[in-house]
Amino acid sequence: MAHGTKVVIYAALIGNGLIAVTKFVAAGITGSAAMMSEGIHSVVDTGNQFLLLHGLKRAKLPADDQHPLGHGKEIYFWSFVVAILIFALGSGISIYEGVHRVMHPSAVTRPVINYVVLGAAMIFEGVAWWLAYRAFRQMQGNRSLTAAVAASKDPTTFVVLFEDSAAMLGLIVAAIGLTLSQVLDQPVFDGIASIGIGLILAGTAVWMSLRTKSLLIGEGADPAIVEDVRAKAAAVPAIIAINEIITLHMGPHDILLNLSVDFEDSISAGDVEAAIEELTHRILSAHPDVKRVFIEAEDSNTKSRNRS
Repeated sequence: MAHGTKVVIYAALIGNGLIAVTKFVAAGITGSAAMMSEGIHSVVDTGNQFLLLHGLKRAKLPADDQHPLGHGKEIYFWSFVVAILIFALGSGISIYEGVHRVMHPSAVTRPVINYVVLGAAMIFEGVAWWLAYRAFRQMQGNRSLTAAVAASKDPTTFVVLFEDSAAMLGLIVAAIGLTLSQVLDQPVFDGIASIGIGLILAGTAVWMSLRTKSLLIGEGADPAIVEDVRAKAAAVPAIIAINEIITLHMGPHDILLNLSVDFEDSISAGDVEAAIEELTHRILSAHPDVKRVFIEAEDSNTKSRNRS
């Protein structure tokens, strides 16, 4: 999945880089605010791909004394930065450019150039969007889009998809604005389209920042994994009660698992060690994303009193 994610990011990086150049050239020739906003949007997206690749690289760094649990959360941090940049740069500049053009409208010259660039951009963005959507579908399974995003612990799978979706919507808005500006001979629609693009980016950025913030703070593993761990622990004869299961994603494929159980009082310390080793092996074999397992012995009655 990591290789597939990188392919999606590289595809978006190349596509956005090429599109940004053509958009800025078209904006310079025609004087279109909407096209200028689209160019800024593509530049921000290109920078975002670099940040995501940097985050993936940093997340692979091994654990050290200062970071004993590794650097997996780096990808969450850089995904959050991407969301902030989309809001601050992409949305802010697009809205500013649009308001300026609404207040001081000017005719768009040689509009055919804009339509050609928008058409080419839709093709490039469409290919990038399809690759991102296909990668997301592999993770989505039978879940709805909202449920899949909520369950995903790999932000790159949905960050790139929603970036590309926002880009496609922005292109449609730009095309509508330019068409109305030309057909109705009202240059103000070019500025309105730029504002619309900025609002699309703002909505996308806010949603992405909230989702990546949750991952950055720390989310537990999929409930199905927790229930399977509970079942495996219950199947160990030496364990008479399961007090608590705590999981935490240290990265998209790095789960820390802490399991509190009550062992049979009559068994020896050696039997406890054997039971812990057996359960740990079962969990790690069934769930490759679980990298660390901590099992603590605690009397269930004591645990219940502590909770109350």
